[in-house]
Amino acid sequence: MLVEQPRRGVSRPTVTDRAGRRVLTVEAGVPRAFARRTPARAAAFTCGGQRGRVPSNPLRRPVPRHFAPRRTAGAAFTLVLASCTLGAALPAAAAGDSFFTRIATVPAYLNAADPAVDSAVAEISSASPDGRLVYSTDSAGQRINVLDISDPDAPKPLGGVGVGGEPTSVYATGEYVLAVVDTSDGDFANPSGHVSVLHASDLAPVATIELGGQPDSIDVTTAGDLAVIAIENQRDEEFTPEGAEEGDLPQAPAGELVVMDLTADPSAWVAEHIALTGLAGLDTPSDPEPEYVSINPADTAVAVTLQENNAVAILDLATRTVTASYSAGTASVSGIDTLDDDRIALTDSITDVPREPDAIGWVGDDHVAIANEGDWKGGTRGWSILDAASGSVVWDAGSTFDHLAVSLGLYPDKRSDAKGSEPEGLLSATFDGVPYVFVGAERANFVAVYDVSDPTAPRLVQALPSTPGPEGLLALPERDLLVVSSETDDAEAAVRASVQLYALGASAPAFPTIASADVDGSPLPWGALSGLSGDSAAADRLYAVSDSAYAPSTVYSVDTSVVPALVDASLTVTEAGEPAALDLEGIAAREDGGFWAVTEGATGPENALLRLDASAAVLERIALPAELGDALGSQGFEGVTVEAGADGEIVWTALQREASIDADGIVRLGRYDVAAGSWSFFGYPLEAPSGAEGDWNGLSEITLTPAGTLAVIERDKRNGPDAALKAVYTVPLPTGPGAALGEELPVLEKTLAVDVLPALEAGNGWTQEKLEGLGVTGAGEVFAVTDNDGVDDANGETVLASLGSAVDVFGAAVTPTPVPTTEPTAVPTAVPTAVPTAEPTVAPTAQPTAGPTAEPTTAPTAQPIVAPTHPAGAVPPRTGAGSGSLASTGVETGWLSAAALSLLAGGALVLGLARRRRTAR
Repeated sequence: MLVEQPRRGVSRPTVTDRAGRRVLTVEAGVPRAFARRTPARAAAFTCGGQRGRVPSNPLRRPVPRHFAPRRTAGAAFTLVLASCTLGAALPAAAAGDSFFTRIATVPAYLNAADPAVDSAVAEISSASPDGRLVYSTDSAGQRINVLDISDPDAPKPLGGVGVGGEPTSVYATGEYVLAVVDTSDGDFANPSGHVSVLHASDLAPVATIELGGQPDSIDVTTAGDLAVIAIENQRDEEFTPEGAEEGDLPQAPAGELVVMDLTADPSAWVAEHIALTGLAGLDTPSDPEPEYVSINPADTAVAVTLQENNAVAILDLATRTVTASYSAGTASVSGIDTLDDDRIALTDSITDVPREPDAIGWVGDDHVAIANEGDWKGGTRGWSILDAASGSVVWDAGSTFDHLAVSLGLYPDKRSDAKGSEPEGLLSATFDGVPYVFVGAERANFVAVYDVSDPTAPRLVQALPSTPGPEGLLALPERDLLVVSSETDDAEAAVRASVQLYALGASAPAFPTIASADVDGSPLPWGALSGLSGDSAAADRLYAVSDSAYAPSTVYSVDTSVVPALVDASLTVTEAGEPAALDLEGIAAREDGGFWAVTEGATGPENALLRLDASAAVLERIALPAELGDALGSQGFEGVTVEAGADGEIVWTALQREASIDADGIVRLGRYDVAAGSWSFFGYPLEAPSGAEGDWNGLSEITLTPAGTLAVIERDKRNGPDAALKAVYTVPLPTGPGAALGEELPVLEKTLAVDVLPALEAGNGWTQEKLEGLGVTGAGEVFAVTDNDGVDDANGETVLASLGSAVDVFGAAVTPTPVPTTEPTAVPTAVPTAVPTAEPTVAPTAQPTAGPTAEPTTAPTAQPIVAPTHPAGAVPPRTGAGSGSLASTGVETGWLSAAALSLLAGGALVLGLARRRRTAR
């Protein structure tokens, strides 16, 4: 659940669950798709009707006609299609695996002193011994905040208390809560800090112990008798040491460790300082900067990362002596993206880069795991396991961590020139006898879960979505709970920190709902899905486009027969023979191959309707009438669909917001008659906005339904607990042209088809703002998808939700009826000009070159099935409208079969929904 304040919402009809969706289950060692799981139930199906094995030749399944290899304009068009499997970046399930499922999200600001105005974060968390209270650091509010998770499905914010500075870490013992607090206030030359000791019951202050430096991390022995604190005394990145460059080391004072005996009364606790200068293996050993501490399971030693020094040290707790110190080493990683250019290209490499680990955790008593975030000179985009005594690297993630982010649609391209996904937080914990390592991607907003039963060969089990900046990872094995706290909060950008709870015990993961396949050893890049289209000739196929978050513009092919749905092919959009950088906001598959698409543009006149051929080359650009284009701001086209009429195609478009020439609350649906080359328009009545600052309602998609109506997505501008309107409405399909410019718009009557908000909230995460795509497969299943904004000022999670069968959502097929208005005359626009195109090309997937590796770079255990490349012409293209096409609606008779099957399944759906209501959390 998403803990929220009471809010206004639209009337909510029942959202039908999915029926008959298949999930791939295969033999051990071969990747298996995840079954969708709601809190009420989990389902497992088969791929291609084959349970327990991969179909003998999965590539012989029907190839979508729009992506079939063919020759276009004399050019050979070659496309790689993935087999019916997930890629190597995603996990291979093993027998007996149990999975974590997100069960609650609590916005950090609900624990702020004034939740209405204060920013708040939840960087690091700790729990009471009984696991029922979670204490989190809030550096923004200089507080320690408390969350009651006695009922993990309904956690309760309890507020917090100020600690006189920025808390950097926290640890709860039986009676006390120890918060380490930085009071330096930006004075790098004179760092200071203290331990605030609070009563666990009411957070009343008990004692304050001065530390003499800036603390960054604390850990306490299992017995609760000894605390170890890392005193970082971090560098000033704007200071230039003598003979060095800005931000370099050394910078006095040096960091150190503090050990405190906790057996006496807190008033008698004393900080025991342990120097770390001069240790072997450190970059600049005169200025150690300890970052993170972790005590081993035996309570005999503490492991310390010295991030800027690119080192790890092991301290014996009994003797207070350093028994080992060594460099964390360097890594060379290939097949990654190192350019911030709005394009995810896994063709670059880094060579001999220091790991510079942040968090550290013990894997047993003999190994340590480190998150290689980087700070000063390094960061290698993954994590490693080292032999604790010698420092030798026994396993390194190489490029697999970034590849996982790409496959999930969570890769932050704007961080490509820095540290990519940026693994920062790390937790080692044992659940039900299985040792796990959890690694948080600070910039990609997910937590990867690995089984480390064999420390030399970690096995990726699953990925968990999070809010931005997941740093605090807390295990509560006795309650089968994982707590993830995030440190990024920007109220103005509606990006909020939170504490999220995940429960262990599901038979299959609930996330992701969509991912990408591997091609030539690398996952297909995707994200920012801004429009969907079905294909009436393909039972389980959707097409999607990305908006201006990425360049060049791309059309994606999505296989919905497996769970998660699989992005298994892509086409680069070209214009005049060159890759195009457009702001695509809608796509519609055409009956005879190719697509219609719309691009929004930064200004009204830049809005255009585009006709694409089957290789995604732009053949035609069709502008809006000039007066209407001038009346639009930056919010124009937001969807397109096509009606195959008796006299040629009719293309329907949706504008997002009201034009300045129109009445408030009325937005235009455009009707473009292809044969006549003319535009006319209808009005759509928007719901009244909430009145909250910055909020508005608008359209983000339009789709022709099998019922012969037009469906639109109407949504508000809000996310998280403030989201109130994410819905699909239908309007009658007019049989003739609408109003020309200057004439009164005939306003269509709308009907609520389905409220999508419950589907977006079903994952118990941060409710997404941008519900942007709606499509119906050839089998009659209705899907909606969110736009993740390219993980830029957004948490990045993409939700692909099935809304049920088209018959259940939109009703049975009907005969379109004329709009009851006097038919105005359509005003022809200038004849669209064909865009000259050179031979259309599809950018090939470049083969990443293997770079040198100084350390082992074994990927997590997951055997990929690499899809072969189809030569041009290997699969005959499917073109032309089917013989069963229905006049004027563009719907094939296959829809009717799907409708009949859906009606037969109706009873089962009703029973399933009833059961879900009874058992939902």
